[in-house]
Amino acid sequence: MKKQLISTLALTFSLGSSSALATNGYFTHGYGIAHKGMAGAGLALSEELMSGANNPANLLVERTQFSLGLELFSPDRKYTASSVANFFPDALYLEAKTQKSDNTLFAIPEFAIGHQLNEKINIGVLVYGNGGMNTQYNAGTAPDGTFYAGTTGVDLKQLFISPTASYQFNEQTRVGVSPIYVLQQFEAQGLSSFAPFSQSPQNLSDNGTDTSTGVGIQLGINQTINSSLSWGASYRSAVSMQEFDSYRGLFAEQGGFDLPSSIQIGAAFKITPDNEIVFDWQKINYDDVRSITNPIDNLMSAPLGTDGGAGFGWDDMTIYKLGYQWQRTEQQKIRFGISYTEQPIPSSEVLFNILAPGVQEWHFTAGLSHSFSSKVQLNVMAFYSPAKEVTGVNFLAPNQTLSIEMEQSGFGVSFVWGI
Repeated sequence: MKKQLISTLALTFSLGSSSALATNGYFTHGYGIAHKGMAGAGLALSEELMSGANNPANLLVERTQFSLGLELFSPDRKYTASSVANFFPDALYLEAKTQKSDNTLFAIPEFAIGHQLNEKINIGVLVYGNGGMNTQYNAGTAPDGTFYAGTTGVDLKQLFISPTASYQFNEQTRVGVSPIYVLQQFEAQGLSSFAPFSQSPQNLSDNGTDTSTGVGIQLGINQTINSSLSWGASYRSAVSMQEFDSYRGLFAEQGGFDLPSSIQIGAAFKITPDNEIVFDWQKINYDDVRSITNPIDNLMSAPLGTDGGAGFGWDDMTIYKLGYQWQRTEQQKIRFGISYTEQPIPSSEVLFNILAPGVQEWHFTAGLSHSFSSKVQLNVMAFYSPAKEVTGVNFLAPNQTLSIEMEQSGFGVSFVWGI
């Protein structure tokens, strides 16, 4: 009953639509429409209520404010399997073709409410998608399909609900804290061909949507050095999630899919009173999570679903974000941003990552904020992430070459209003 209630609440808001976001791995490239316009940078800035999602210390509220946003996200994912001249026995060859994933448009909402208790304390609740991954390679029934088991793909969705508080420690320093309630859902289909490799074949694939929850914490600090320079830092803990019981024959640690820890450090520098540059550094520790980081060659030594079972083989990620904003008029700001990271998927891991081609490296963004009054603000952003391809051998048929590729674009808008 509890799981059904949680699932219903998630689908009512954004979990049902946050299965794909502009991604660094499967994490979103930023939080809040204003910050996404600067490629997710701005850890040392408070630009809107959702600034508290990047750094809890940046939750600054004028009396009571609400924020509601929506991002339209369009990913283009595909894989290519090469033709081969010789077929070896007991190998798993994929049909030689290029196939695109369906589901190419996602609507991703966000919501925040904040209140200024006094001159030093601000409180609020932020609700937003942390990230996700979606693929759906349509096919008929078995033996059609990517892995000869019908339509193939995964759908991972993560929702954060973050009560947040910031405290003005002194004139230069603010600190903040956000307990984080994490709710995630997962579904896999078309993977039954891997049943011989699983500790629990009946809990491997095609079991509908499963839900898990967990609790973590995010801490932040923001410090003003002088009138031109400020810096900020934020740490988000790893989150031990409930297992996906319906997929304990797929994910390592009996269906485990925990949330990795992450750390960010950033600075903001005003070149002139109207021109500001921001730079952030972020580290995502995917190595915290065995179902993400275990390599595919573990298939030969441990069944899927065990502690050592094969995962996606991802590496940790380090992301560099550079943003610029121009105070064009008293009511309007213009923003641009660029971010870069080395994608996390080694070429040896392409087979399973047909399901999760999180290969993006560059994000190019632009944004705008316009204040219609002292109480109403509009934020807009757009981004583009160029196509990136990773090529390697099919682990289960080494004389076949596989490649995975993704390209992304999107547009978002949010309104902030005060009462």
